[in-house]
Amino acid sequence: MSTVITKISTFIALMLVCHSAFPQNILDGYIAEALKNNEGVKQQQFQLDKSLQALNEARTLFLPSVSLLGTYNLAAGGRTIDIPVGDLMNPVYGTLNELTHSNNFPMLQNESILLNPNNFYDAKFRTSMPLIDAEVYYNKQIKKQSISLQQASVNVYKRALVKDVKEAWYRYYQAIQSIAIYRDALSLVEKNITVNESLLHNGVRNSTALTRAQTEKQKVEAQIAEAENNSRNAKAYFNFLLNKPLTAEITNDSTITAPATSPTLSTADKSVSGREELQQISVKENLYGLNKKLEQAHMIPKLNTFIDLGSQGFNWTVNDQSRYYFFGVNLQWDLFAWGQHNYRIKQAQIDISTTQLEYDQTEKAFQLQLDQSVNNYNTAVSNYSSASAQKQLAEKYYTDQLKAYKAGQLLYIELLDAENQLTTAQLQLSLAYANVRIAEAETERNLATYPIN
Repeated sequence: MSTVITKISTFIALMLVCHSAFPQNILDGYIAEALKNNEGVKQQQFQLDKSLQALNEARTLFLPSVSLLGTYNLAAGGRTIDIPVGDLMNPVYGTLNELTHSNNFPMLQNESILLNPNNFYDAKFRTSMPLIDAEVYYNKQIKKQSISLQQASVNVYKRALVKDVKEAWYRYYQAIQSIAIYRDALSLVEKNITVNESLLHNGVRNSTALTRAQTEKQKVEAQIAEAENNSRNAKAYFNFLLNKPLTAEITNDSTITAPATSPTLSTADKSVSGREELQQISVKENLYGLNKKLEQAHMIPKLNTFIDLGSQGFNWTVNDQSRYYFFGVNLQWDLFAWGQHNYRIKQAQIDISTTQLEYDQTEKAFQLQLDQSVNNYNTAVSNYSSASAQKQLAEKYYTDQLKAYKAGQLLYIELLDAENQLTTAQLQLSLAYANVRIAEAETERNLATYPIN
């Protein structure tokens, strides 16, 4: 049984991919151009690049950082330290001078040293590096998940763009076909005018049929003008998606094959798990989980180390006495914060639970969309089959009516009705074809099967 399901799944997937294989080459080229040049895709890509740079930044937090620090002080006044050098030493020096009968020991003045250093500099290179820091670690993990989130956002936009390009392509194709159909109808009307003029000249018919044919010609010409306007609008929208001049020519394909009318799709073995929107929600859940772990790691102490290499002294003196190094280790251990981290952990858990519910709800909504798109596709295929049969009948009916009219066995209003039925059938077939392709593109979007990477 599983083998049969696998074969059915493979057949359905191939049908989605291989429908209209010839035009797909042209269309794929336009899609690639849109993915490359569309302004919206570029904006999303910029955000992804920004996330990549944020990850690179987070990685550097594990590496040593080197800073140049320097200070220079000028001071006057303020507190001092009084050192009574004279009071302590002068009596001794006086006694020594008397004993030695000399002045070898001069009298000293009491010293008053300013606490603020005057004309003093301190210049150093400080190298610091984290040894243990949970915040730095989880920050890096969060940046990684942010990249996945932004990549999913890019892919969501790309998939929507692919669907829009395909839909615009087939809308334009349908508009071009409508113009051709109306021109064929105009050709038939002009032939009828010629026939009615001949019949009127030979006295077989009166002028009523000729007037009605000329009125029909004006009507068809108005329909052609409207169809041409629709085609211009469709061309402008298609070029807009490709970020090209709105009037740029579009390479169309007049040999597009008709869609298959017998196979139908089923969602029994189809999954929406490949949708990037679901991936976004999963990444959001991972981000909340990392935030929870970060808060749970608040009891892990932070340990950093540093070393200073520099020189300090007065009057810009640089020598062996002024040069120094200073090494140290910093420890920060947050022991008590009134339960702040516990509250944050609970908030993160609520975010996780909310995201899980969002995932389930979104998955069900996407499955509903898939079911609806598959139903729309099957209906469109059925309508195309019916439209194709109606067109064949309308062609035969018009041929028979034309013969009867030329033989004088039919009123012109009856022939005109046959012409209108033929034109309507042709337009319905063209529209049915576009609807099949559009429904196919919608189903492909809901399954997220188009290769966009």
